[in-house]
Amino acid sequence: MTKKKEQDIEQEQAPEEQEVETTETEEGLDIEAQLAAAQQSAKDNWDKVLRAQAEMENLKRRSARDLENAHKYALDGFVKALLEVKDSLSMGLKSATEDGATVEHIVEGLEMTDKVFASTLEKFGVETLNPVGDKFNPELHEAVTMIPMPDKESNSVLDVVQVGFTLNGRLVRPAMVVVVQ
Repeated sequence: MTKKKEQDIEQEQAPEEQEVETTETEEGLDIEAQLAAAQQSAKDNWDKVLRAQAEMENLKRRSARDLENAHKYALDGFVKALLEVKDSLSMGLKSATEDGATVEHIVEGLEMTDKVFASTLEKFGVETLNPVGDKFNPELHEAVTMIPMPDKESNSVLDVVQVGFTLNGRLVRPAMVVVVQ
């Protein structure tokens, strides 16, 4: 080939090489920008993870403290209600020891105290089991004795020696009863 043709070919190839170099430079800048964006995104996500972890630890501590306080002060309302019963008993004892106290006044004070106590128990879900005349139920009653009585229905409660109690439907103490044989 002639020199002129070679120069023409080289000149034609030169712009293509310049374009390739320009494209490679642009791609390099684009990759660097993508890398910087990915690094920033990773940093942001790491910060979010750390914040979420700190929030979870704070929530655990708060929950543990709330649970501890709930256990510690769960009976607060019940104790305040029982203090009313204590006050009633104290007033009854004070009036019983005064001059001129009669048996009727003492009995009346005891009945009032019993009513306050029963209403306090009811307020907190404690129910009394007094099954006189009911059919004997071994899940709720404890038979103290059995008495043969032909005129009464067999296996029924004749008398209650000691009342029983349930707390929100769960047996706390069975009623001690006398059962007809």
